[in-house]
Amino acid sequence: MNLHADQIIEFYKGTFLTDPSLIREKFFNAKAYVFDWDGVFNDGYKNENGSSFFSEIDSMGTNLLRFNYYLRMKQLPVVAIVSGEKNPAAFKFASREHFDAVYYKMSDKGQAFEHLCNKYSLYSSEVVWVFDDVPDLIFARKAGLRIMVSRAADPLFPTFVKRHQLADYITFFHGGHHAVRELTDLLMGLSGASDETITNRFEFSPVYRKYLGLRNQPETVFYTNIESVVTAQAPV
Repeated sequence: MNLHADQIIEFYKGTFLTDPSLIREKFFNAKAYVFDWDGVFNDGYKNENGSSFFSEIDSMGTNLLRFNYYLRMKQLPVVAIVSGEKNPAAFKFASREHFDAVYYKMSDKGQAFEHLCNKYSLYSSEVVWVFDDVPDLIFARKAGLRIMVSRAADPLFPTFVKRHQLADYITFFHGGHHAVRELTDLLMGLSGASDETITNRFEFSPVYRKYLGLRNQPETVFYTNIESVVTAQAPV
């Protein structure tokens, strides 16, 4: 039996800046899940090739969240990564998981937001944005549901975010410590269909198999900024 929303939120130690009932309403209105990469799926450290790691635990969270949407809406959500940098691990992850799009080397993430909404016929209120740092705020100002990944090093930044109402929830766990799984789990719980989502997944049920077949069809499209125009271009 799925738990009530009031029971769900007792499990989470993050900061609710918006009433959970309104977060739930915003989540139900969403059609797209969009993630920053550095500081969200990892701690922001990179190797000499500009790549940073990701966790299979977070990966499972994104898959469960997409399946949860499919169970409720009978179609797939739009899923994308928007990054200010070029990151081979992000490209590999998005391609493997059949995300719809990756925006890379996007110093102006507001430009990526406008392109995403136009490309996939989305209202700004239909976008969930997961972020962690200053360049992400232009996107956060526009998105319908904003989830910020916490970091203890810079307490003035979340203070700014709170004061300007640029997030609805700030995770308890940090990037690189399964913050993505925390937020996907929270949203599934608020959906009222977490038990159904988990049960169908572990049983590899017919409805999950159908979802997986549909999920694995899209080929990820890569976009970057070329002479101030968002352009489809595979990274090399």
